[in-house]
Amino acid sequence: MKKFLFSISLSLISVFAFSQWTWQNPLPQGNPLKSVYFTDSNTGYAVGDLGTILKTNNGGTTWTVLSSGTTNRLYSVYFTDANTGYAVGGEYLSSLTQTGIILKTSDGGITWTVSSSGLSKIIKSIYFTDVNTGYAVGDYGTILTTINGGTSWTALSSGTTAGLESVYFADANNGYVAGGTYILKTINAGTTWTTLSPGSTNPISAIYFTDTNTGYAVSGNEILKTINGGTSWTTLSSGTTNPLYSICFTDANTGYAVGELGTILKTINGGTTWIVLSSGTNKVLSSICFTDDNKGYVVGNDGIIIQTINAGISWIVLSSVTTTAGLNSVSFNDVSLGYGVGANGTILKTINGGTVWTSLSSGTTSSLYSVYFTDANIGYVAGETGTILKTTNGGSSWIPLSSGIINGLYSIYFPDANIGYTVGSNGTILKTINGGTTWVSLPSGTTNILLSGYFTDANTGYVVGGGGTILKTTNGGTIWNALSSGTTDYLESVYFIDANTGFAVGGDYNNHNGIILKTNNGGTTWSVLYTGTINYLYSVYFIDINIGYAVGSNNSFYTNTNGTILKTINGGETWTAVFSGTTNSLYSVCFPNANNGYVVGDNGTILKTADGGTYIEKTNSAKSTFNIYPNPTNSKIIISNNERIPEETLISIFDIKGEPIIQERFQNRTQIEMALNMLAKGMYLLKIQTKNRVESKKLIIY
Repeated sequence: MKKFLFSISLSLISVFAFSQWTWQNPLPQGNPLKSVYFTDSNTGYAVGDLGTILKTNNGGTTWTVLSSGTTNRLYSVYFTDANTGYAVGGEYLSSLTQTGIILKTSDGGITWTVSSSGLSKIIKSIYFTDVNTGYAVGDYGTILTTINGGTSWTALSSGTTAGLESVYFADANNGYVAGGTYILKTINAGTTWTTLSPGSTNPISAIYFTDTNTGYAVSGNEILKTINGGTSWTTLSSGTTNPLYSICFTDANTGYAVGELGTILKTINGGTTWIVLSSGTNKVLSSICFTDDNKGYVVGNDGIIIQTINAGISWIVLSSVTTTAGLNSVSFNDVSLGYGVGANGTILKTINGGTVWTSLSSGTTSSLYSVYFTDANIGYVAGETGTILKTTNGGSSWIPLSSGIINGLYSIYFPDANIGYTVGSNGTILKTINGGTTWVSLPSGTTNILLSGYFTDANTGYVVGGGGTILKTTNGGTIWNALSSGTTDYLESVYFIDANTGFAVGGDYNNHNGIILKTNNGGTTWSVLYTGTINYLYSVYFIDINIGYAVGSNNSFYTNTNGTILKTINGGETWTAVFSGTTNSLYSVCFPNANNGYVVGDNGTILKTADGGTYIEKTNSAKSTFNIYPNPTNSKIIISNNERIPEETLISIFDIKGEPIIQERFQNRTQIEMALNMLAKGMYLLKIQTKNRVESKKLIIY
């Protein structure tokens, strides 16, 4: 295990860590949505990544983000009446380990509780035949059933280890489960299952029956049909080469299927022929639901929600999107006036603190990497192929400036109204002394890519980049001296609080390791404050000598991780990972004052905090039933409980970035002893899961 270079404050995994960052683009949010379900013509729900649950009470005109209490990816949602609903999902803890979850609400989504915890497999689909009887299916052949409205769940024998993606019951006894290239059928409410072979070579992702005999399944780009309860299946001509993920019917003849690249198909003759509808999007569409013959809803990637009110003839986008372009830089002049720039020449502006963002015409399709304003009207943007743009009217129009190069430019900074610098690939440093009218090349002494520049005054500046490069000038760029960073990692961003105190962030991109460096002596020496095993950092910003933020990616392959936001309140000595609410990578952070901050990233992501990104540890209001001792420890811990728990207890230990380190299961125990002498010194999260309870504890190894 990798040892940390210093003691880092507790960084709870996302199930327990939340902060007040809200979406500004897209709206209502931008995480992928996996499932949509309506209880009536007005009331609907959508679920997706990072525990996302949305609700509408007005037929999709507006959506509210509900608190699910989890960051597990949610794959399916189902309601048995107006108030009672379920959402299922889970996440990968490692290549061989999963965890699943079933949530239940009894008040129309206001609160969600864990109906079943400690599940060892991800749950992909849920279906109820009445208010009490339900089925949930998932990975490794998992089939669960409840006969008491989710109070308890019993595992059924599926006879397969295939991943099960979809469950549907034609009536109380006849049910179907799809997964792999097979379909399972029960005629006795799940007591026994038989394997059907529909003849597809593609994994089956969804299944739907219009009566006990007639059913449909989507498999890759194929649509399968049975008219004899699954005994035999016919492959229908779908008319698309795109994979399909969801299918539904509004009557015996009329059905719809959705999938990749915005695909929506419709049949009006029971699947004999399918026509391609114009969805108006090219995003992956994951789920479709109709409330009547005409009104339907589809959800998918980047939080997209679309609706038809005329049986698919036309579709309108209900989610609000200013841009889907990746945003690379954000800058605010004051609490109200701000700009963001990104891919394909994207420039956005807000004059009301991000309530509304407006797209500006940049006059270029080049990707833009950095934006800087010297006052409310005069601003500059730098980007690929030597692009430099200038505005003198607050972004209403932009003038291309001649940089004289074709290298990518990744950062632009003006220490005063006339003097500015931009840096880029192949060691490029350019300077202007006349507000951008002309630019001259300065000798950097390196061919490494340069990614960020910052000046503490007109003469003293710093540039960072590839190979751990840190350069400093004290004479306005005439001479640049290489400083020893102590790392060969890429350094993406540099920020100075005062003449002596500065920070640089970046990491090893290939291994997704992040790093934060600090200097207290104007760059003469740099110390490593932070290393993160899955957090590559792109941007750093400090409000004052103590409070700062770093943002980046959280690219663990096996976990449903969120875009990284780190916060320090003690000048970088310790950093806390706060819940960003997005799975997208984040590239830039800016705070116009102590409370109001903005972060931008992939897929047009714009996040805002109005309370300084306050960290909140979500705890169960009930008194803890578990005791841990000794804590701190250097060898072992004992976990004790007030009463014997007959069912399984799952104990998981995570490192400070949410990566699973240890996971063990115990049965019928009041006291559990675990050896921990293999753990490095540091802070960890201990997670205790039983059938009806989840608790988290801080664990310190010394």
